[in-house]
Amino acid sequence: MESKKFNIGDSIFVVGHRGMVGTAVLKNLQGKGFQNLLTASRNELDLCDGAVVHSFFKERRPDHVIVAAAKVGGIYANATYPAEFIYENLSIALNVIHAAHLAGVRRLLFLGSSCIYPRDASQPMTEEALLTGPLETTNEAYALAKIAGLKLCQFYRQQYDDLFYSAMPTNLYGPGDNYHPENSHVIPALLRRFHEAKEGGHSEVVLWGSGTPRREFLHVDDLAEAVYHLMQLECPPDLVNVGTGTDVSILELARSISEVVGFEGEILLDPTKPDGTPRKLLDISLINKTGWRPRIGLDEGLKSTYQNFLSEQTAGSLRT
Repeated sequence: MESKKFNIGDSIFVVGHRGMVGTAVLKNLQGKGFQNLLTASRNELDLCDGAVVHSFFKERRPDHVIVAAAKVGGIYANATYPAEFIYENLSIALNVIHAAHLAGVRRLLFLGSSCIYPRDASQPMTEEALLTGPLETTNEAYALAKIAGLKLCQFYRQQYDDLFYSAMPTNLYGPGDNYHPENSHVIPALLRRFHEAKEGGHSEVVLWGSGTPRREFLHVDDLAEAVYHLMQLECPPDLVNVGTGTDVSILELARSISEVVGFEGEILLDPTKPDGTPRKLLDISLINKTGWRPRIGLDEGLKSTYQNFLSEQTAGSLRT
């Protein structure tokens, strides 16, 4: 295992470095003194083109790979564009993982999502819940692609002794998030909606669904620290959950965000819109046993994220 250690001078390819997760991972590694960091923008490297990806790996020969690239979105985007979600995410997994194998990459960490677990899995969800029941239909395409990616890692490790493994983060938020009015996840969507309602002097904000589904949220900087931690482990698990172990209802979340933003109007519910999975809470006992725990509480994280939103909006760099 000595040759697969994660050392300060090693070359590390952060795949998807411009996204919220990739940006946080890159910043975290830089802060720890890593300098030999490889990146490639979408214009420089089309991850859906297998030949291009293989050529990149053959030429650059990274020691380690962190796969943070993905096509992501909220309920609306997942339900509206399932073909794009399964095709692009499957392509990324297939091309990057196989190219890493052929190039002799020493260690690869593939980042998935907690949506890989069955819709009605027992809560909190352990890693063993994988493939024990039907998926949530609103994000089935994305989940299937992520499951394929983690299984690729598992089987390459099993057959070839490649140190390829996966981490399944819960719902993420933080600086650099996507604030698209329709395709974003719940926290950036609500931050923008409450902010615009406050700025526009509106008296109410309408939430999709019943407000009762419960969700767990992890600040992206905590995930970045978890990634670094997992890259240090001599013999990491094939699959490990990364979360906080606590959750809130969507209505509770909305109230917290309205308070952070300073919106003083009414919050209304639209039960004709879909709720998605009733609850998604990860069991994080496995990663806790390896020595990692989250540090950023939700209230603290929401406040700093809203400040980031305002700064990015002022600078004209807000992702929409």
